[in-house]
Amino acid sequence: MSRIEAVFKRKGRKALIAYVTVGYPSIEAILTVVPMLAKSGCDIIELGIPFSDPLADGVTIQQASFRALQLGVTPQTCLDVAKELSRKIDVPLVFMSYFNPIFSYGLQKFCGACAGSGVDGLIIPDLPPEEGAELEKLTIKQGLDLIYLLAPTSPAKRLTLVAERSRGFIYLVSVTGVTGARGKLPTDLEAFVARVRKVTAKPLCVGFGIATPEQAKQVAGIADGVIVGSRIIQLMEVDPSMVKVADFARDLRHALDEK
Repeated sequence: MSRIEAVFKRKGRKALIAYVTVGYPSIEAILTVVPMLAKSGCDIIELGIPFSDPLADGVTIQQASFRALQLGVTPQTCLDVAKELSRKIDVPLVFMSYFNPIFSYGLQKFCGACAGSGVDGLIIPDLPPEEGAELEKLTIKQGLDLIYLLAPTSPAKRLTLVAERSRGFIYLVSVTGVTGARGKLPTDLEAFVARVRKVTAKPLCVGFGIATPEQAKQVAGIADGVIVGSRIIQLMEVDPSMVKVADFARDLRHALDEK
């Protein structure tokens, strides 16, 4: 059992997954905020590798990625940061990256470096399972979970394929579109989750658009985990002390734990 899988074996606890962009607003800020998020109740941390064309990301994460690139953050920087964080916290770390930076680094080399840096899994929004066989073999060899995404528009064939191939959990995109905080959840989210439940017993985590404890609680009622990113980055922008981020994470944790 991988460390990510173990997160979902804890009876009565829904997983809280937080996303940050490595290098935004600074490397120092990431090294500070990630341990705070773990201490505040986050079960998994997604570390975003900055990329120049983040097609699945909304304005908030796009801007964070752009700024990190301006500061010179590279995949190697992200590996170095992950290695340092893995010494400080005991929750799983997952890289969120697009395929191009990994391919440019070298698939085999990157997977080996991830394992050596304490990374537990990879999420690659622009890698469909039909094209993921090579990376799947390499991640399995290194003990990494390759986590695939499903969208509300995914056809039945894609649902079955992702159910077979995704490891750790399945990332459910709540809306057709990009990441970003939203005022309300889509009305068809419950039906989407139920459709995926019919083809798999693997943990289902919902991301894209979750911005409040109330929304997180609503999602936790139908899914196994909640993924929050854009709102965390927004709070990091307005509070360099990261206190507001930690408070927000605790509020999310409390909402998920409410019976």
